[in-house]
Amino acid sequence: MRLYRVAWATAPGLRHTICTAGLVVTSALIIWKTLMLVTGSESPVVVVLSGSMEPGFRRGDILFLNMGSKPARTGEIVVFNIDGRDIPIVHRVIKVHERAEGNHLDILTKGDNNYGDDRLLYARGQEWLHMKHIMGRAIGYLPYMGMVTIIMNDYPMLKYGLIAVLGLLVITSKE
Repeated sequence: MRLYRVAWATAPGLRHTICTAGLVVTSALIIWKTLMLVTGSESPVVVVLSGSMEPGFRRGDILFLNMGSKPARTGEIVVFNIDGRDIPIVHRVIKVHERAEGNHLDILTKGDNNYGDDRLLYARGQEWLHMKHIMGRAIGYLPYMGMVTIIMNDYPMLKYGLIAVLGLLVITSKE
């Protein structure tokens, strides 16, 4: 029977493990911040969480967003946040009203698979979205690749189990 030495059992092993974990986290943050700068979106990648945009986008599709400098236009698929809600919504712009006094837009959205517009989803007393609510426009997608995220959120014990297994693999590595 062969016994494996735990990598963090020695001081150099512990330092190496901590540095490696730090580099992985730092690299992920740098990539995310770079994507934010390039796309102009606070969240350049989102997962479709509902079936409201079927058949165009299905639950679990990953969308790539770009904010751009042009205002939203009818027919575009946008991702927006509602005041007081944490989860972004992916829907199509169905109406845009430009006000005469400036470059202010009133935007109305609707899910392709929904019967009516989104006014019931907006904050109380809000009838239109504005560009401050828009996180970005959909410019591409990967079908079903976000199902992992949905499964992890629906079954948190699975998420914790996966984190525990990955942590155990890091700790017991032979380096």
